[in-house]
Amino acid sequence: MLYTIFQIIAFQALFLLVYDLFLKRETFFNYNRAYLLLTAIVSFVLPFLKFPELKKMTTQNVVIQLPEVFIGTKASPISEIQIAETAGKIMEQPKTPIWQYVFWIGLIIATLVFVYKIVKLYWLKENSPKRWQGNILVVRLIKSSAAFSFFNTVFLGEKIPDSEKTTIYKHELVHVEELHTLDLLFFELLRIVFWFNPLIYIYQNRIKELHEFIADAKAVKQNGKAEYYQSLLNQMFDTNNVSFTNTFFKKSLIKKRIAMLQKSKSRQLNLIKYALLIPLVFGMLIYTSTEVRAQEKTETKNEANQELTDEQLIQSYYDEILKMKEEGISVVEISDYTGFTIKNSDVYIRSKENYLKSIAFMQHMADALIKRKSEDGTLTDKDYETAKNMTLNKHQSYKEYREWKKTDEAKKLWESNAKDGELRFVVNDFKNKTAKEQKRFDELLGKLHDDDNFYKLTVCEMVGVSKIELYDNSDEDTKEIEVVEENIEVPFLVIEEVPTLPKCLDLTNNKERKYCLSDFVNKHVNKNFNTDLAHGLPPGRKRVFVQFKIDKEGKVKDIIARGPSEALEVEAKRVIGMLPQFIPGRQKGKLVTVPYSLPIVFEVKDDAKRLNELIQERDNLLQNANADKNPVIIQLNQQINALKTKLKDTLDSFRAKNYDKFIERLETKAQRDSVEFIPSEYKKTKPENETEPWTTVEVAPVHPNCNPISSESDSKECTTSAINKHIGKNFNMNFAKSLNLTAGKKRIFVQFKIDKEGLISNIIARGPHPKLEEEAVRVLKLLPQFTPGKKDGETVDVAYSIPIIFQIVNTKND
Repeated sequence: MLYTIFQIIAFQALFLLVYDLFLKRETFFNYNRAYLLLTAIVSFVLPFLKFPELKKMTTQNVVIQLPEVFIGTKASPISEIQIAETAGKIMEQPKTPIWQYVFWIGLIIATLVFVYKIVKLYWLKENSPKRWQGNILVVRLIKSSAAFSFFNTVFLGEKIPDSEKTTIYKHELVHVEELHTLDLLFFELLRIVFWFNPLIYIYQNRIKELHEFIADAKAVKQNGKAEYYQSLLNQMFDTNNVSFTNTFFKKSLIKKRIAMLQKSKSRQLNLIKYALLIPLVFGMLIYTSTEVRAQEKTETKNEANQELTDEQLIQSYYDEILKMKEEGISVVEISDYTGFTIKNSDVYIRSKENYLKSIAFMQHMADALIKRKSEDGTLTDKDYETAKNMTLNKHQSYKEYREWKKTDEAKKLWESNAKDGELRFVVNDFKNKTAKEQKRFDELLGKLHDDDNFYKLTVCEMVGVSKIELYDNSDEDTKEIEVVEENIEVPFLVIEEVPTLPKCLDLTNNKERKYCLSDFVNKHVNKNFNTDLAHGLPPGRKRVFVQFKIDKEGKVKDIIARGPSEALEVEAKRVIGMLPQFIPGRQKGKLVTVPYSLPIVFEVKDDAKRLNELIQERDNLLQNANADKNPVIIQLNQQINALKTKLKDTLDSFRAKNYDKFIERLETKAQRDSVEFIPSEYKKTKPENETEPWTTVEVAPVHPNCNPISSESDSKECTTSAINKHIGKNFNMNFAKSLNLTAGKKRIFVQFKIDKEGLISNIIARGPHPKLEEEAVRVLKLLPQFTPGKKDGETVDVAYSIPIIFQIVNTKND
């Protein structure tokens, strides 16, 4: 934005320089008027005009970027998005730059000044004597000798001598007929928006001079030069100061006007000076067109500023593989991510993304081999040789790989590696086969049809990078035509302008927009993913790994999900497919496709084991507490009832006949002391109502410290703040530091329910260490009883989630 403004000011300065040096003294007043109006407009348009064809007129290799030299330690790539420093802290909105405040203050002041001038003008018009003279309104100014015009209104001071009023009136009539007021209002509006640009004021002064020259030239024809000179010299009195009116008596202009009247008419040959505008504008267009080069990608080998180099992309893919490994992603899932799949085995030319990912994957496998052997103490020279062979790459770049694929050696190698029952053939252009290629194709097609040992022919072409699969099938010869895309995809972690949402555009930097997008996707999945589909799976933590791409239009595509069951994979694809259209990402100024990976992690609990634990916990509390008044025991009873209902629903489907015996095995002595646990009553318990999300519940639960607050939004904000403060006060950070965790930001994601009694229940915590999860559960159990949430006038259970975030500092480096 600021750069564009600087360009506009520079162009205006050049236009004004040409005007003052070559055109200002000429008597081509109407041409000069057109020049000033046109160049003022063109200066605003030029920065946005880009003509790539003009780049061919300049030297192509103007800038050569040498390889980067790193002194000291090279900065590591961003591995995670930094977020709030403390538990539950809400990210601050970015501060508005000071220059924006200054701009808007100046704009408001300039607007007020303009409005004041308009009001003053209309006040003079309404409070002064006036009369119509044809279609011109003549206003007589009391006790004034000023003379000026505004649209079709001419203002004449009553002190102007009668002998000169006719001359002055004819002068102002020229302003009205030539619509000079429109010119001045145009520049007045520019002065409001670009109040900080001094060149706009110079433009306006130059156009006012021209207006007077034009009016003088026409008026003097009717009155004679001598009489007109005398009028100018006699009337050096008070003047009107409104910048968008044409004033007859302006002392600073009198001398220039007389000098211009005395000047001889310019020769027609001098009109050639206006041709200077052509090379001037052409040069500006070349500048604006070639300036965009730095924002475009080229395919030269060493220009690292045009796009990410192969080395940078390999490093980013390698970092993503490490991150996936740390998150517990299996090798099979990682190989899917990198394209090491059976599906891609018969692709002749791999896309740049898959090719570079494969290099990163093999490097990771080699490093993992060396690390594993080193830790086991079994590392040998043979292992080093194996690792070296795994990472040996005879092609230095993707470009070299593509060139090698054009050779006969590469084609024969790929064709000879066909699986049993399959035939392969590489052709340059399938639609325009050479005679040799057509003959070979016909031979393979005949073999496919006649030889029962073959069932499939795969044809790959070089031009369109397409794959055609032909099957020996009477119903359908062609199964599919798959076009392998070569569009460069920039990983989410390293992209310069991340895909985002309209609500995230106001954020000042890419890091904050990354967090905004990730937070939105996480909340979307958390809200819409149906974990009930995991029922029937063994208890424990489950993970569905999802990959998708945000294309150049901001649409989600190519969704891949890998999970413990097909139902969960389908559900993950459904939820990701519901994401809205994003604002697409950009790399070096160009729209790019951005791959995004997301692990969906949840817990499948052993309900019978959990029920037994709750009963034992309640049993211990009953020994020293009153069951009727203790809120913790009431809360445990509710959790036990809910679990019993859930178990009954499950058992009704699988082993309903053994239900009573199953419940009896879980009951302890303490259950007989409380009517809450009589099996007969339990059988009558109705399933709990569906839990309402905190963000959508009609009346949210209220923390005791927030009563009474009338506004629902204020109440929610107060309750959220109270929970955050409670966590920040009670969470034991010293305990977290004692676990020897790696340095960096740590997150514990906590979910719980505020039930119909206002009590905290169903606390689930997931973090980097089981002890931290236990600490989070302990802290949340200390929360007081809330005023319960409501829907349609009835109390309801409300689900609440919060991230607890803290920093582990590596004291060894301090």
